[in-house]
Amino acid sequence: MSYVIEGKTGNWEIVVGLEVHAQIISQSKLFSGASTKFGGEPNTQVSLVDAAFPGMLPVINRECVAQAVRTGLGLNARINLESRFDRKNYFYADLPQGYQISQFAHPIVGEGTIEIELPGGETRQIGITRLHMEQDAGKLLHDQDPTRSFVDLNRAGVALMEIVSEPDIRAPEEAGAYLRKLRQILRYLGTCDGNMEEGSMRADVNVSVRQAGEPFRTRCEIKNVNSIRFVMQAIEVEAARQVEIWENGGEVDQETRLFDPGRGETRTMRSKEDAHDYRYFPDPDLLPLVIEQAWVDGLKAALPELPDAKRARFQKDYGIPFYDAGVLVAEQSVADFFETVAKGRDGKLAVTWVTGDLFAALNRTGRTIENSPVSAEALGKMLDLISDGTINGKIAKDVFEDMVETGESPDAIVEKKGLKQVTDTGVIDAAVDAIMAKHADKVEEFRSGKDKLFGFFVGQVMKETKGKANPALVNEALKAKLNG
Repeated sequence: MSYVIEGKTGNWEIVVGLEVHAQIISQSKLFSGASTKFGGEPNTQVSLVDAAFPGMLPVINRECVAQAVRTGLGLNARINLESRFDRKNYFYADLPQGYQISQFAHPIVGEGTIEIELPGGETRQIGITRLHMEQDAGKLLHDQDPTRSFVDLNRAGVALMEIVSEPDIRAPEEAGAYLRKLRQILRYLGTCDGNMEEGSMRADVNVSVRQAGEPFRTRCEIKNVNSIRFVMQAIEVEAARQVEIWENGGEVDQETRLFDPGRGETRTMRSKEDAHDYRYFPDPDLLPLVIEQAWVDGLKAALPELPDAKRARFQKDYGIPFYDAGVLVAEQSVADFFETVAKGRDGKLAVTWVTGDLFAALNRTGRTIENSPVSAEALGKMLDLISDGTINGKIAKDVFEDMVETGESPDAIVEKKGLKQVTDTGVIDAAVDAIMAKHADKVEEFRSGKDKLFGFFVGQVMKETKGKANPALVNEALKAKLNG
């Protein structure tokens, strides 16, 4: 999509690459057996390895490796059968070792791609440079005491995947679409829960600007942005700041910055380090990581159906539009719910009810699809009652609302309230005759050419039958009698 910043010297294009840190779903940390459960009391999930006690040796967590490989396969990326862990040396108070064990030159996953969808149905391919594993640092708490900061090492050693994109993103909206798609894939795979509020997925945003035809200019990194909305805002703000500097004859310094959403600005954190500043070298306590192709193939064979494939299948199997299919597969739980409703039924009718009445009910009651007041099976049964003529669409709306409020089955509600659709043509003919007699003047108007009054008669007959008459039979009876 086209996104330009209009400056005094012409139009500027933004160039964005994202480094996403995604916490791997596993019971224990990357190199220790300590728990990774969120919300524990500070420093209660820390092993001697995490606390960097002398003589403690890291041991690789096989499940974390499998999760990284699954993610690489889900990103259509190259899996490297041999990779290596390095020490990234820097000092920070919540990093007890004085270094981070990470992968630098030899990551477990190489180049891949993500296809993003943009407004209007446009799609774009965003390149993945690599995915590497590394351990997380701890957390500094600055709000516990007026004069001191505290250290919580519960996160120290938690396994992360750093997923690095190519600088292919050209608009804030593309960055948002990329992050939503990446999170969607991770959730489908079960390799990261994508919960940005809990810090299990966060992004470092690399932003630069250039004019048409230019090579890349100096970039700045905006560190640890924890929501998609803030990522998009940070890109806009930082790009505008850089354009102003360039146009005023200045130079953009390569640095790490923080985004302040309250003030709508980025500000300097530190000068941006290069790789040599970290003094990377192979970790002497860890052998190169060697995996077998047969093991990778086994993981690939067990992968779930991913969003793009599921959307294409929904379009084909249920005859629903691209947009509706995209809404349904956005969350796997919604896709599963829909498929239970739609299986063996009219797919278009199912998508109308799921994305219309059900979503509205969930929104109104503050519920999610996982604890929906109406189960997929119950909604499917209600669609069966519509399809077999037991109730019509209007009555179905009332039945559904009762289902939301009471949790009762649709057939029980229909039986208890006497809502079965009237299909007796004798009853319908009698209702039509009564309405025509009551509105004889309008019958004459209709017969003299006012065809639009037909809808009036349909409404009156439905009202006369308390909404229970079969609409098709009502239409048929009215046509015969009004034109008779």
